Amino acid sequence: MVSKDQRRRQLAREKFERQQQRRSAAQRKTKRRNVITASAVAVALAAGGAVYASAGLAGGGTSDRAAADGAPSKAPDPCARPAKGAPSAKTWKKEPAMSLDTSASYSAKLATTCGTIELKLDAGKAPHTVNSFAFLAGQGYFDHSKCHRLVDEGLHVLQCGDPKGTGQGTPGYTIPDENLKDPRLKGGVYPAGTVAMANRYDGRSKETRNTGGSQFFLVYQDSKLPPNYTPFGTITGGMDVLRKIADAGSHLDQAIRATVPNATVVINRATVKKS
Repeated sequence: MVSKDQRRRQLAREKFERQQQRRSAAQRKTKRRNVITASAVAVALAAGGAVYASAGLAGGGTSDRAAADGAPSKAPDPCARPAKGAPSAKTWKKEPAMSLDTSASYSAKLATTCGTIELKLDAGKAPHTVNSFAFLAGQGYFDHSKCHRLVDEGLHVLQCGDPKGTGQGTPGYTIPDENLKDPRLKGGVYPAGTVAMANRYDGRSKETRNTGGSQFFLVYQDSKLPPNYTPFGTITGGMDVLRKIADAGSHLDQAIRATVPNATVVINRATVKKS
């Protein structure tokens, strides 16, 4: 015959097991929700359209818990206030005419609220992409725009280039995929320091190829991704800035269904220089 003490212990054990089951189910739900558009190919890498989920990004770290409840970190914002000005609303009907000198060297500077990020652009390997990036920078298209997505579990990228700040903005035209056989992408890894374009490739239809626009991502730690995103430059300065942004974590923005930086990351001004 079961004593009262034994019965209480049994009921307590069953209650604990139910709690554990609910906790595990909640964690699985969070993991599914945090699958990213571009490995998630996903979160980071879809620009203005359908998402291609080739791999899940699951977590268990502080940033994942923040993402799960949609609450930004209460830690101090490591970045400054944005400069005065409004994001661009410009669009164009077609890709800008090629004005790039593919034999020259090009560099870019992103003056952000968190610090300056410097890039070396691969004009010879990705001429359409670099030509478009230089055109948009010259038009002030990137100025006063948020870097709207931070992936800090599985992938390690900061995505920028959308004045709308939603991941849905485009300059009105698309550019072709380029440089996808770059030896740096060997093994399906985009190494730390890579600058690449987001696009709307869905992993199934060839019609979703060649859909890059203005959105790009900065890889601050080696990230496992299939070679579907044009690598068009390398980060030559500001990796410490990206790490500072990453260390501040991210949270889930339900409105855009993406993890956004806790830090206030805004490109005050973007410039491209030929040398």
